[in-house]
Amino acid sequence: MKRFLIDTNIYSYALRGDQSVIQILQKAEVIGLSSISIGELISGFKGGSREQKNREELDIFLDSPRVQLIYIDEITADFYAEILNNLREIGKPIPTNDIWIAACAFQHGLKLYSLDAHFKSVRGLMLLGN
Repeated sequence: MKRFLIDTNIYSYALRGDQSVIQILQKAEVIGLSSISIGELISGFKGGSREQKNREELDIFLDSPRVQLIYIDEITADFYAEILNNLREIGKPIPTNDIWIAACAFQHGLKLYSLDAHFKSVRGLMLLGN
């Protein structure tokens, strides 16, 4: 897959030097990253001792011509509502932020690259890495 959206955990694994994750990212033509993931990352940075360094590394990543920032809008909200209702019907809740991330993937027709198994509960979501 040459175009995909990455979950927050994929960015974190790549930053820590996980070679299997890095190899997949190196093959991508387009790497999507949602504004939800940006919020999760910055929240983590604020809780750590390397906030400035982590922000600088994130800025470098976002400046890559292969990285596309995916924003939330009303269309994303429709996908979010559909996913949330489907998860309620089957009784398999997942974290709210991950529903938003999945909604971004649906909206933009992208596979989601994540190491979180709970995304398998999202009906119709194309997954990479699970």
